[in-house]
Amino acid sequence: MAKHMQHLKALREIAFDYGVGEHPDLATMARELSRTVYQNRHALDADLADLRLRNKGFERWFVAQRSKPDISVLVMAWPANYSSPIHDHDGLWGLELALHGALEVESWDRDENGKVLRMTGRDWLGPGDVSWFDADDRYAHRCRNLSRQETALTLHVYGGDLAQYFTYEEAGEAGQWSKSPQRSSIAGRLYA
Repeated sequence: MAKHMQHLKALREIAFDYGVGEHPDLATMARELSRTVYQNRHALDADLADLRLRNKGFERWFVAQRSKPDISVLVMAWPANYSSPIHDHDGLWGLELALHGALEVESWDRDENGKVLRMTGRDWLGPGDVSWFDADDRYAHRCRNLSRQETALTLHVYGGDLAQYFTYEEAGEAGQWSKSPQRSSIAGRLYA
């Protein structure tokens, strides 16, 4: 996976350029990333074909990280019909951009101790579509690949290193949730 990918490098540079300050302009970052994906969709598909064809399950691939301000860029591979658990982002801001395939993103609001969750919305992302969230300890979401045959690929930009987070699962009583600490795993590095 050490292949040089010029278009992935362009996405990384946009994330770094617009990911400044405590509350970056995520709408502008989203617009610029989306424009680049639309203009280079076929080249990105070719660059990332190995990830789509690996069939290794859900994987997170590290692209780049910067400090001052903290920002990390990853590509995620979502197997056909895969659904993540509801999870938070450790209070970080974040942006998710579909590169290949289609992803459903359910947004959830949770109380401060994670025992009560309420779904607040749902988005569907195709290539070039973006969803983002501000730094918020109450935000959580669940993502699902809408295809029954193809691996979906997404680009993720976070305001820091998402090394640990919590997942949420409905407890025995309706409307009550339990949370479990998780550690992020990285399948490898993509060189851009």
